[in-house]
Amino acid sequence: MTFDVNNPYFRTKVLTASPEELRMLLIEGALRFLREGRGAMEARNYEKLHESFSNARNIIIELSSSLKREVDPDLCGKLEAIYTYVFRLIVEGSFEKSLAKIDEAIELMDYDRETWRLLLEKLAAERSSAGAGAGAVGAEAVGAAGPGYRPLSITG
Repeated sequence: MTFDVNNPYFRTKVLTASPEELRMLLIEGALRFLREGRGAMEARNYEKLHESFSNARNIIIELSSSLKREVDPDLCGKLEAIYTYVFRLIVEGSFEKSLAKIDEAIELMDYDRETWRLLLEKLAAERSSAGAGAGAVGAEAVGAAGPGYRPLSITG
């Protein structure tokens, strides 16, 4: 799927997505921009590198700021530390033109995506067996479900 915000299919997907799906879209968007930036770094296209890594950093900030610390402070603290580290890898990798640091950021976000995918599968199984009201505390803590959810923004 393309992440072009002007694409009507993508816009519809974002507007109709559940909070859990929106978080997955953010993670996938961060990965897309990290890979784009990595390719631009290899091609020495510094304008594209800056644009891609800026978008990736903005998404990492959104992922971190949308954590609900009141639901699970320990889990949110650990996730915030990971997102802070990924953010730092992007900044340093961009500045130093270090593919190794960008590769590490991509690897961590790939792991985050896979973990989130597994959680989404678990939530879907719980909801199908217990009704639509079932949810996991972990999902609520990362801003995916529950009362007080604030919408996420996707730009770029």
